[in-house]
Amino acid sequence: MAIIKAIDEISLPRLCKVSSCVVMTGAGVSAESGIPTFRDAQTGLWSRFNLQELATPEGFEANPRRVWEWYEYRRRIIKKASPNPAHYALVRLEGLFPKEFWLITQNIDGLHASAGSKNVIELHGNIFRNKCFRCSAPVELAEDVAGSAELQKREEIPPRCPRCGGNVRPDVVWFNEPLPGECIDKSIKHSSRCKAFFVVGTSAAVYPAAQLPTVARRAGACLVEINTEPTPVTDYADFTILGKAGEILPKLVERMEQFSVT
Repeated sequence: MAIIKAIDEISLPRLCKVSSCVVMTGAGVSAESGIPTFRDAQTGLWSRFNLQELATPEGFEANPRRVWEWYEYRRRIIKKASPNPAHYALVRLEGLFPKEFWLITQNIDGLHASAGSKNVIELHGNIFRNKCFRCSAPVELAEDVAGSAELQKREEIPPRCPRCGGNVRPDVVWFNEPLPGECIDKSIKHSSRCKAFFVVGTSAAVYPAAQLPTVARRAGACLVEINTEPTPVTDYADFTILGKAGEILPKLVERMEQFSVT
């Protein structure tokens, strides 16, 4: 499909006269809030480590303290970030599809929920949740627990699971790990029956998440892509507009809101 140059070229009837919508977001949306990607965050001390050492089960088993401190470093960066106009535009978009709307994100920062989005599926987990590496049970921790003087004194970094004593890890999907089955199953189900599907700020090139736009397109959904550069989705999207999500989405949602009340 052709890349369009203006929002006015998007067919509003195709988007507004349907009852269900799914949006998939990626790192491009978080980047507009100032959150660096995994590799962009590898500066200073962390620049000498590779992803196998910092974001794999094997890396955690080899040096759990190093991986935990890497994620504490990333948490501190993310805590300073706030939702941007793209996040808030998606909250308004959800209001246009009260019967069925789902937001599937590959981001782990929780900013969609902070902005007010309700039906969020976090494919890659959430950096502010924790679980046990051994038994997988959720673990609640006090804020900044890893940096507490008491833990450092006892050298309990990472903290221990209160259930089995295993090391606590961030509840995120690492390299060499599958996506949570329940999350991907729900994502496929909703993508296969929605009538509008948005791809925002993601290359949609990594499977299994990359199959979701294809699933929606084959089911007859109107597929809209908003990215800063062409992606594999561009070849089969109904409408692709290039640019920042924080600039394009608010304008598009405003037009949809106006169309919906006419």
